[in-house]
Amino acid sequence: MRRAYASNATKLLLLQNQMSSSPPLRPALASISSPKLMDTGDRSISTVGFLTRRSYDPPSWASHLNPIPSHTISLGHLPTPIHKWNLPGLPKDTEVFIKRDDLSGMQLSGNKVRKLEFLMADAIAQGADCIITIGGIQSNHCRATAVAAKYLNLDCYLILRTSKVLVDKDPGLTGNLLVERLVGAHVELVSKEEYSKIGSVALGNLLKERLLKEGRRPYVIPVGGSNSLGTWGYIEAIREIELQVQGGFGESRFDDIVVACGSGGTIAGLALGSWLSKLKAKVHAFCVCDDPDYFYDYVQGLIDGLQSGLKSHNIVNIQDAKGLGYAMNTIEELKFVKEIATATGVILDPVYSGKAAIGLLKDMAENPKKWEGRKVLFIHTGGLLGLFDKIDQMATIAGSWRRMDLDESVPRKDGSKQTLMNSSHKQHFRDA
Repeated sequence: MRRAYASNATKLLLLQNQMSSSPPLRPALASISSPKLMDTGDRSISTVGFLTRRSYDPPSWASHLNPIPSHTISLGHLPTPIHKWNLPGLPKDTEVFIKRDDLSGMQLSGNKVRKLEFLMADAIAQGADCIITIGGIQSNHCRATAVAAKYLNLDCYLILRTSKVLVDKDPGLTGNLLVERLVGAHVELVSKEEYSKIGSVALGNLLKERLLKEGRRPYVIPVGGSNSLGTWGYIEAIREIELQVQGGFGESRFDDIVVACGSGGTIAGLALGSWLSKLKAKVHAFCVCDDPDYFYDYVQGLIDGLQSGLKSHNIVNIQDAKGLGYAMNTIEELKFVKEIATATGVILDPVYSGKAAIGLLKDMAENPKKWEGRKVLFIHTGGLLGLFDKIDQMATIAGSWRRMDLDESVPRKDGSKQTLMNSSHKQHFRDA
């Protein structure tokens, strides 16, 4: 019965997607027969239905990795665009471009969509009827997972980390919490101290055991969707970038890829894919929590899980950009987000891409020779809803406003709702 319901829901969503004026373009996969829009020899881009589950065919340069996912589900609007990003104060002849994974769809879910395409396909293959995942109180990943689960007719349980003074209170409806609660996610709060002492894996397993006793079939997704399976999301993103370069969007190469790092899966996929493919761009990650040593070890575990035979220190450069701490910002950092938005129209989130961009420009200022003449691709990983949690801090630096000056001589409607046109006509008749 569940399968029939999911099938009907999928048909409805597919119909809605077909009604869109600009359906997303996605890499064609082996099990889908559809018209090719661009042929690049190794791969093609073609139209694939939203929420379609299909067999997965890896890039040829990643076909030796193991295990290879059997299926994926199209959740995002891909490929995401790449365009020139006119950042201020760049070194001589340095060009920065930005890949807009903040526009990947699914309620502004950013980089999380790519991982979830593989993770949710695995959950369905295992017969799950609900999803468990875990993160901070404003976790972008948790919100993305909640939305994806509902798209696929699955319940979602979120373990959210908050302060001990708030753990027994209603978490409110700010930012990501609003979306999570609107789509009916089951929110379970733990304190930061409990999270630290028990650990995310154990907390997820505790909830899994409870749901199993209730007769449910839960599937647990780790923090950030960052396991070896989720890593395939950004291995696939490298193929997408290759196709965009080959497709002649204006650049023939990228020397560097820059991205924020919060859980490790995104940088593992980007670094592994760039190293194995013809792209060969150097990957720079700016971590917004923990420290570089932690992430070198964590990425090593992810790529070992795919039997890559590579060393994380050789394929990615990780720098510390956490500042005051995860999801904590100085007023200077928030001013930077405002200045970049004003200068370029690109709104960075304060937790991830904002700190990564600060780290990048700081490194460019301190080591200009290292970056001179290079073409840099910055991956915007999304997280816009996180700004709503910073409203109080942003209040003094947001754009100005004023009441519009309206002189008494400006014509106004009278009590009889007379229009300005009628008023003008009456004046004309009087003058006549």
